[in-house]
Amino acid sequence: MTRARRDLVAEVVLLWLGTLLLIRGVVTLVEGAGLWEVLLALVPVLFMYAPVAVLRWRGEDADALPLALPAFSDRGPWLQAAKLAGVVILAITVPYLIGYHLYQSTPFTLDLWGIRVVKPAFHFQGTLPDSLLKLVGYHLFFVAVPEELFYRGYMQTRLDQVFPPRWRLFGARVGPGLLLTSLLFAFGHSLVVFQWWHFAIFFPSLLFGWARARTGEVVAGSMLHAWANISVATLDALYGVSGGM
Repeated sequence: MTRARRDLVAEVVLLWLGTLLLIRGVVTLVEGAGLWEVLLALVPVLFMYAPVAVLRWRGEDADALPLALPAFSDRGPWLQAAKLAGVVILAITVPYLIGYHLYQSTPFTLDLWGIRVVKPAFHFQGTLPDSLLKLVGYHLFFVAVPEELFYRGYMQTRLDQVFPPRWRLFGARVGPGLLLTSLLFAFGHSLVVFQWWHFAIFFPSLLFGWARARTGEVVAGSMLHAWANISVATLDALYGVSGGM
């Protein structure tokens, strides 16, 4: 690996680590120290603007990476993204619902690194989330779009420069950058707040990254990301796992 490529890898890893530790600090201040919840607005700001700041500091053109959404007046990318996301959602909804039901209705106990995880059985109760409109807005604009800009717009693009895509997958050209981005995406969640199941986030991340490679933008991935989060929150409410947020 050349020095230039090593520098890119170091940039990606350091920015990922620094951004996630700052976000963890914000979450700790709000949830642990009881400071104003409005401070959580810093989380999407960090995801969206930390890569832009680093690129400008390095004297590079941030506009060369998909670090912003297309204009709403530019209907082409939005229609392309909505069509792709719709096809994917239709294709995976039935197996996804079956898998979710089997997982929630099956109790189990796991011992992970000395930590015992006990999952009780949950069954369909039919209770919708507290506020569907708030749920959609939160997961689309506060979570999905900022995270997709950071992980797929910046990180996957940078890692593709280091490890050029060489595999053809359902109309998209992908490579090791997709896998590495998905690993960092999954474990980045645990850097902020640890949950034993965070490793599983790797798999939907592959789908979001594939959509980025397929379209060249992050819109379709953002739609799929939001759908994944919203569907889980809705199903969790329907099965009595949580209140839906």
